[in-house]
Amino acid sequence: MNETMPALAPDGVSTIDLGGVDAHDLSIIGLFLQADLIVKAVMIALLMASVWCWGIILEKRSKLAKLYRRADRFEDAFWSGEPLDKLYERVKKSQDDPLLKVFSAGMEEWQAGVAEGVPARENLQAGLRQRVERAMVVTIGKEMGLLERGMTFLASVGSTSPFIGLFGTVWGIMNSFSSIAATNTTSLAVVAPGIAEALFATALGLVAAIPAVIAYNIFTSALTRYGDRLDAFTAEFATILSRHLDQQEATSQRRRPG
Repeated sequence: MNETMPALAPDGVSTIDLGGVDAHDLSIIGLFLQADLIVKAVMIALLMASVWCWGIILEKRSKLAKLYRRADRFEDAFWSGEPLDKLYERVKKSQDDPLLKVFSAGMEEWQAGVAEGVPARENLQAGLRQRVERAMVVTIGKEMGLLERGMTFLASVGSTSPFIGLFGTVWGIMNSFSSIAATNTTSLAVVAPGIAEALFATALGLVAAIPAVIAYNIFTSALTRYGDRLDAFTAEFATILSRHLDQQEATSQRRRPG
């Protein structure tokens, strides 16, 4: 009798050959394919959210870098001493840019107000200044609203993805307990697949959430600085126009007979 005895593990528990039964595939693809339908839905949702977030991140990063470069070039031209009317004619047909649109909105309102000459009365001049500033402020609001598109999605993914992953985790653990109850065994081979699926769902939730939170904080700060830059330019532009009106008023007073 040459009967094969089961091998003994170091702790004295015998291990049994599975006799050709395939072990569970614990690779990433294997975990996804073997996962429960609910867990698969969670994984797919988190992957799609992560891809969408990265699309927003790359688009925002590229766009903000271009906006800052264009703003630097325009402000250099603005303070170069070139007449504002000529600068306006040169940039009004340029590619879309928030700072150029703010400048164009102010110049359009200014030119409409002085089409028949600079107002001589002080109250008319004050009204012109207010209209110019209001036109520029309204344009800033519209442009910043366009720039902030996608930020809400980043914030939502950053705040909800860990909980969505946690839902997949809980569901995977429930599957593990169901397997234990069905097989009436606590073998690691029975429990491990469900736990692995659960942890994989948690990992995907963090993979989606962490870049979204970091990007949201960075872009919020960058957009705030850019908005402050537009506000500062509006104030500077209004100051220049006020100075011009004051000079016109002083000139008209000197021309009046004593």
